[in-house]
Amino acid sequence: MKQTRTIEIVTGAFIVLGFIALYIIATSATNIGSYGNNKGYTVTAEFSNIGGLKASAAVTMAGVNVGRVTAIQLDPKSFSAMVTMQIDGRYAQIPDDSTASILTAGLLGENYIGLDAGGSDQFLKQGSKIQYTQQALVLEKLIGQFFSKAADSGGK
Repeated sequence: MKQTRTIEIVTGAFIVLGFIALYIIATSATNIGSYGNNKGYTVTAEFSNIGGLKASAAVTMAGVNVGRVTAIQLDPKSFSAMVTMQIDGRYAQIPDDSTASILTAGLLGENYIGLDAGGSDQFLKQGSKIQYTQQALVLEKLIGQFFSKAADSGGK
């Protein structure tokens, strides 16, 4: 009976350690520590098509994570997507004529925003709007265009 109790305690401790390990892996893999970071500044960009971009998507520059998408809204006047990004305060010298593009991680991966540096001496700051944007490349649209052109040329 004493041996059964010891086995139960060891099994319970093993399960608790397993849950702790899963928590550590989940928080480090999702970079959840950066979500509460309010240091930095907020900028916006307007896109005609954001594809599958979601709030909390990464904002990168030269492959380095410089921020996160915090909000996505539809502009009722232009019917385009207004994307709000929180840029980390360590990256305060991003030129204000930089370009924002919606990119895909891998062939079918998640969407994120990639910033390409411009050449201006002025920098993005709180409330700035990125003027130069490139919409998402939507794979389904490309496939549809390919089949449409193939059907048109096949009938001639």
